Amino acid sequence: MKTIFVIPTYNEADNLPVIVKALMELELRDLHLLIVDDNSPDGTGQIADHLATVFDGRIFVMHRQGKEGLGRAYVAGFTWALEHGYDAIGEMDADLSHDPKSVPDLVARIAGGADVVLGSRYLNGISVINWPLRRILLSLGANEYVRRITRIPIHDGTSGFRVYARQALEAINLPTIRSNGYSFQVEMSYRACLTGCEIVEEPIVFTERHAGESKMSRGVIMESALMPWRLRANRGKLLKTVKQLRRDAQAETV
Repeated sequence: MKTIFVIPTYNEADNLPVIVKALMELELRDLHLLIVDDNSPDGTGQIADHLATVFDGRIFVMHRQGKEGLGRAYVAGFTWALEHGYDAIGEMDADLSHDPKSVPDLVARIAGGADVVLGSRYLNGISVINWPLRRILLSLGANEYVRRITRIPIHDGTSGFRVYARQALEAINLPTIRSNGYSFQVEMSYRACLTGCEIVEEPIVFTERHAGESKMSRGVIMESALMPWRLRANRGKLLKTVKQLRRDAQAETV
């Protein structure tokens, strides 16, 4: 199964070499990486280019002109991966908050037939390290908020550590994704549910970032608060789009 993980970066010069080394040392010899850098002023993009030469054929780099947001980075990376024929397409943070050792378990669930696998911090209690109680409560509250409004039946709909089967991303219709910040995860989860994808959760341990600064901002928080309501309001339109995509796909196979 041809597998790639998309890793967006902005000022992750200290973390990127560490996470790349750990991923390349996994027993998944067919694992590739796509680093999507938003013109980081700390030289992350140049470090990514160097790593691509060290691990020739397994690491690719996409350079964007500026800081355009997490959601845009993933849409660009996922689109590239689909165009290049990957079967399993994952996402994870560059800051070492997502343990590379969990990657084989997530990929194995896709190989077993799941459409989407979420690395869940809350499937078996709370699996978070080095977060203050206030932040844990905020994250738990955010997930409960998302569940109640969107009715997504999953524990960790905001998780940024996940893998999609190719057919799931094709069904989600990436060009129409609206989110740009962390609410991207919620929109992707919602659309996956709406399209009938089989979503499973795999327990992970989340650790606060190793180095660098968080990309959270007031604007990102506001978008995350409003997005579940926007998704709910547009449910009918999204369902119509899903049905049209299915009709188009069926017509192509005839």
